[in-house]
Amino acid sequence: MPTAESLPNHHQNGKEPAAPCRTCTDFKSWSKQQRKSISTSTTGVAKTSAADAEVVAHRKADDRTAGSGSPPNCPLDKDQLGRYTWGLLHTVAAYYPTKPTEAEERNVRTFFTTFSKLYPCEYCAKDFQQELKEMPPETKSQHTLSQWLCRMHNRVNVKLGKPEFDCTKVNERWRDGWLDGSCD
Repeated sequence: MPTAESLPNHHQNGKEPAAPCRTCTDFKSWSKQQRKSISTSTTGVAKTSAADAEVVAHRKADDRTAGSGSPPNCPLDKDQLGRYTWGLLHTVAAYYPTKPTEAEERNVRTFFTTFSKLYPCEYCAKDFQQELKEMPPETKSQHTLSQWLCRMHNRVNVKLGKPEFDCTKVNERWRDGWLDGSCD
């Protein structure tokens, strides 16, 4: 077990226990530690809250809709991480201001640059960093940012042998909902 001194700074704030988080250790060790720390009743049956049950139910639903082969409530695999990340990025672009301030433009450029350095898949992160050099974010409006991100996503899709998305439908997909009303 790591000592408090050997843990990252986010564990040394005096409020968290001196135990590794999942990002600080491998999943197998972390999950073993978590099983040990679950409070048990006198019969030895683990207690779960309604909130825990809800999280598991949502995750099972997410896994079914994502077509994942991994068991529910497990760390995301590379495909799931990519799918959920693109969802976040497209949603950020969808709700970006129509007429952003200079600060908002600077913030979104910083966001994408920082994101490309923090993304957990090293190969994907380096590829995205290179793409940003070749095609920097277009931040003048919600439309230009969403179209830029759609083109970036399509470049990745081509590399992965996946179909390209029709960028004329990007707001329909990520902000407004499909015209057929299926999102209503």
